[in-house]
Amino acid sequence: MSINRKQFIHRASAFALGFSGLHIFSSCSSRKEGSPGLITEPFGPLVPDPDSIFDLPEEFSYKIISRFHDKMDDGFYVPHRPDGMATFEGPDGTTILIRNHEVNAASGGAESAFGSDFELLDKLNEDDFYDYGVNRNPGQGGTTTVIYDTENQQVVRQYLSLAGTIRNCAGGPTPWNSWLTCEEFVSEPNDTFAKYHGYVFEVPARTEPGLARPVPIREMGRFNHEAVAVDPETGIVYLTEDDSEGLLYRFIPNTPGKLLEGGRLQALMVTNEPQKDTRNWDEQTVAVSQSMNAEWIDLENVDSPEADLRYRGFEKGAARFARGEGMWYGNGAVYFACTNGGRKELGQIWKLTPGSGQNQADKLELFVEPNNGSMIENADNLTVAPWGDLFVCEDGDNAQYLLGITPDGEIYKFGKNAISTSELAGATFSPDGSTLFMNIQHEGLTLAITGPWQDAREQA
Repeated sequence: MSINRKQFIHRASAFALGFSGLHIFSSCSSRKEGSPGLITEPFGPLVPDPDSIFDLPEEFSYKIISRFHDKMDDGFYVPHRPDGMATFEGPDGTTILIRNHEVNAASGGAESAFGSDFELLDKLNEDDFYDYGVNRNPGQGGTTTVIYDTENQQVVRQYLSLAGTIRNCAGGPTPWNSWLTCEEFVSEPNDTFAKYHGYVFEVPARTEPGLARPVPIREMGRFNHEAVAVDPETGIVYLTEDDSEGLLYRFIPNTPGKLLEGGRLQALMVTNEPQKDTRNWDEQTVAVSQSMNAEWIDLENVDSPEADLRYRGFEKGAARFARGEGMWYGNGAVYFACTNGGRKELGQIWKLTPGSGQNQADKLELFVEPNNGSMIENADNLTVAPWGDLFVCEDGDNAQYLLGITPDGEIYKFGKNAISTSELAGATFSPDGSTLFMNIQHEGLTLAITGPWQDAREQA
């Protein structure tokens, strides 16, 4: 993958343009102090699904577009545990949907793309995998790509697009039309794995079947990666860490859009408050709507053979976060979830606004922290809707909802898992704004949701 500086700026502008509705909406709004409220607008109450799969507001509907163990167009099976996703504009009005699979190296391959006895393993070469494993037991995570026709609401094709990685949880889209997929797993070579794990990989958005080069971006660090977000103005990549003592990172590439050419990995520090504990577990050290200046600490030895970046960064003054998970760029800011943050450990959502000039500091704001399971129970994957609201997937122990959050911090329930208590994952809108894609992870289902989204745009 190769683009020049001019191409990068052009694509970044197009990437940012998709959030212009968010800019218009949020410029008319002001954040309310204190905890958010629970509202039923803008789409109304949920209607029970007669098929007991997913409850939605009236006039909205879903279609199951892919299931675990479906046969794909390249001859492989859809792997289990679909997780983070993003969409890209394809030719002839199609949408390219790239989907993670949070699968371990389970013996026997029952959740893999290759069949329970690895009967399809020989369709690929060992070099096609990042880690072929020991005794033909490769990493069974990775990604699949779905080409979807939003006008006719049907799958055109789907195929395996990355092989040999472990527990691909979340990630994020880039302005240069690729998906950064993250391993939420750190391991050393042993009697199961042949290589180190805990990396980010890049998967190009393509319409024709084919595997991405399985090359880890080592200079992005080796840790329990969760999600990423790219600032289209600068090409800087922000990263979350799924650990109760995790940090917030950013990667400044040597060349925007060419991440394998290396760069600098840093960790966020709250200005004048080194080693800030943002988790609010023992006391409320950060208030909702509180804005803090942030700066960045350079990290060394980021390939981290001891997997100790979070400890070394904290010792240097970096802030500590409660299991950073989903992350998305929108309206000149990066939103990210900390799934165990807050006094009751039910989750926080943060907003990081990069400074727009040399003399302007980055701003870190605690966007919502309701400490109320009826509002948010362990926020995970999230995305920014075309009109500005956040759409947030829950990953708790009880009923699991797809939530909306307005720019004012008001929370509403947009959908409910009616088939199980499985976490929801991967919420992302098609480039044309017509379709919301989402996974019910433990059921192995990918849904396409349609309805009167224009009502929200008109209200904005």
